[in-house]
Amino acid sequence: MSELSEKLEQIRREIEGKIASYDSSKALYEFRKSMLDNREGRISLLMRTLKDLPKEERPAAGKTINDLKEWALARFEETDRKLHHLEIALREAAERVDVTEPAVSVRTGHLHPITLVTNELIDVFQGMGFTVYEGREIENDYYNFTALNTPKDHPARDMQDTFYVSGDFLLRTQTSAGQIHVMENSRPPIKILSPGKVFRSDDDATHSPMFSQMEGLVVDKGISLCDLQGMLDTFSEKIFGEGVKTRLRPSYFPFTEPSVEVDVSCFACGGKGCKLCKGTGWIEVLGAGIVNRHVLENCGIDPDVYSGLAFGMGIERIAMLKYGINNIKALFESDVRFAGQFRD
Repeated sequence: MSELSEKLEQIRREIEGKIASYDSSKALYEFRKSMLDNREGRISLLMRTLKDLPKEERPAAGKTINDLKEWALARFEETDRKLHHLEIALREAAERVDVTEPAVSVRTGHLHPITLVTNELIDVFQGMGFTVYEGREIENDYYNFTALNTPKDHPARDMQDTFYVSGDFLLRTQTSAGQIHVMENSRPPIKILSPGKVFRSDDDATHSPMFSQMEGLVVDKGISLCDLQGMLDTFSEKIFGEGVKTRLRPSYFPFTEPSVEVDVSCFACGGKGCKLCKGTGWIEVLGAGIVNRHVLENCGIDPDVYSGLAFGMGIERIAMLKYGINNIKALFESDVRFAGQFRD
């Protein structure tokens, strides 16, 4: 009996010594379980030792154990209530919101100027009946060059330093490759617009090794340069402002014949001559022409029945002219302050 009393007193002292040190109800619960669990608790296990005592001592010993159990239960419940109230107070303090505090300003996102110009160009040409075709960025040599009348030994290949993925596959240097896919799989009349990324080994203030291009293609009976200029007059007025005109200058592209460079009258000075147009009154914006007979033949379209026009423009160039951006690298630096200057 004296040995049991000593164990009970030891448990009481341990509970008193430790119970005040707990700062969470979860940790207190684990300690309580170690003492009062019906199967493994240290106080509960003492009840099993009663069978080892003489019969006359068992009632008093049992009462002593139950008294300790009730005392311990009361102490644990009292401490648990205190910890529970403390935890609620701490959580409320952490979650408290001062409704009088000024609100945090939220910056509104903006579309990138390239996206703005791309969407605007698509809207303009869709209004003229074009549908959008998005080609693939990895092309084989045939679609990017050969089918566009640029054979292996053609000097025009030197105009575009190409990124080759393998012997026959490359990152497309122009969205014109989409023309071939469309003409191979569709019969005239065809009227498509092909926007997308293109890749060339070129890098300076006005060029980037990756940039956006938009290609237009029309194939039907009786298509001429007059159709091209009328279409581009509408484009220039919609993009650069009312009264802006276009002019065509002879040029060379392997996939068009005749080929032209397209200028717009300077929208900054009205054609009088300024820094933007370098005093000429005109600004070069894109290349175009009548689709070469060989390109039509490569796609199974009879050039004696049908003719076509094509034009291609760099979207970065249009954006730089439209918004007065003087360095193409600003379009690729992901600076939200830069994008925030532009609105649709």
